Amino acid sequence: MTADRLDRVLTRLQADLSRSRVQALIRDGQVAIDDVPALDPNRKVAGGVRITLTVPPPVPAEPAGEAIDLTIVYEDDDLIVIDKPSGLVVHPAAGHDSGTLVNALIAHCGESLSGIGGVKRPGIVHRLDKDTSGLLVVAKNDLAHQALAAQFADHGRTGPLERAYLAILWGVPERRRGTVDAPLARSTHNREKIVVVGEDRGRYAITHYEVLEALPPAQPLASLVRCELETGRTHQIRVHMAHLGHPLLGDATYGSGFKTKANRLSETQREALDALNRQALHAAILGFEHPRSGEFLRFESPLPPDMAALLEALRAEIERQSVAK
Repeated sequence: MTADRLDRVLTRLQADLSRSRVQALIRDGQVAIDDVPALDPNRKVAGGVRITLTVPPPVPAEPAGEAIDLTIVYEDDDLIVIDKPSGLVVHPAAGHDSGTLVNALIAHCGESLSGIGGVKRPGIVHRLDKDTSGLLVVAKNDLAHQALAAQFADHGRTGPLERAYLAILWGVPERRRGTVDAPLARSTHNREKIVVVGEDRGRYAITHYEVLEALPPAQPLASLVRCELETGRTHQIRVHMAHLGHPLLGDATYGSGFKTKANRLSETQREALDALNRQALHAAILGFEHPRSGEFLRFESPLPPDMAALLEALRAEIERQSVAK
């Protein structure tokens, strides 16, 4: 048997552990070769030796579990798919140390969390903005976390990952189908905002879009658009659509210059937009390869009531104009 690195050998033998987790266990003195502690992940080992690995039980997660209602689309021993409502923060952070999706999942999953990196917590492999609704998958163990993270890092360029969003934009893009290829970076003037920058400053970001419907078709004020991500940058769809000149309805951060557009809406439409009180963006389709079985899983989520009501109001204007003719 050809000698190989200790961390690689253990990763092959313990498929449920990520390589980074194995390396941490080695450095923590949890691995021995022929009863002698081995502390170097790079150490070469060959056949004929006896390797002992001790995996301590995962420690409790630092965020406390909270009983928060969740819409669960799918769940098994490796992962859980959630249909996230708008207003729910995904991960604890400054100003949001409780009431998050992570808090909810710790409470819901309980002992089924076998530990991400030795901590009994859910593995977040992608996120949705607080006020973006829709589908999100979370890992329950190291194997799922590692495999799903690799798929999301690839963004479906060579693998099976599929992500599609529905957005309602101000106006209608001139090209009904196209691609926005514009690097993004955090604004130097406002750290809460993301801006389009030159290639030398930002991270490349690519969004594919297709106009599904103009609302209303005769003199359109808005459009229903499907967006697919080739990269997954913060606020990517919101910034890219604004860069096209068609920000999302309800987006106070990137569409503030379009507030006067609301004056052209009917009273019913304005009420529906006010009731939305967020950007009109929904993660409608999520597909990925199951990390253990290899099966392709695909999920669809209908528009939530607030976006559906806005779309219905915009369509109702079409019907009213048709009757008037």
